Amino acid sequence: MTYIENVFLCMASPLLIAALCMGKRQRKFFLFCFAGMGVCLLSAYINTFFAALYKADTFAATTEIAPVVEEVMKLLPLLFYLLIFEPKREQIKNTAVVIALSFATFENVCYLIQNGAGHFSFIFFRGIGTGAMHVICGAIVGGGLAYVWQRTWLKIAGTCGL
Repeated sequence: MTYIENVFLCMASPLLIAALCMGKRQRKFFLFCFAGMGVCLLSAYINTFFAALYKADTFAATTEIAPVVEEVMKLLPLLFYLLIFEPKREQIKNTAVVIALSFATFENVCYLIQNGAGHFSFIFFRGIGTGAMHVICGAIVGGGLAYVWQRTWLKIAGTCGL
C-alpha cells in the first residue's frame, strides 16, 4: 500500500465509526463521503494511467487529463444513486455536493501530505480554490441532473451533456 491508501484508511475509519453510531437517516451522508473520497482515490490512479499512456508532462496532465477524469468520476456515484434509489430532486443536489466536498477534502489532504504546508497563503488559496471548484461543479451537475431526471426524454442526453 502506498501513502494515499493509508490516508484514505485514516480518514475513512472515523467516518465509518461515526456512521455506525448515527441513526439510519444520516448513514447516506457518510456513504456519499466514502464514495467521494473513494472516487478521488480511483481518479488518482486513472489520471496516472492516462498521463503515462499519452506521455503527458505535468502541465498537460493537470490541465487536460485530470479535470475530465475527476468530473466523470464524481458523476459515477451520483448516477448509481439516481439509478438505484430514485431520489427526490433536493436529495440529488445535496448528494452531489457531499460527493464533491469529500472529493475536494481528500484531494487537499493528499496534496498537503505530498507537498507540505510551508507557505500558508498558497495552501489557503489552494484549499479555497479546490474546494470551491469541486463544490460548485458538483452543485451545477447535481442541479442539472435534478432537472433532467424529472423528464424521461431528457435523461440520457441531459446526463451526457452535463
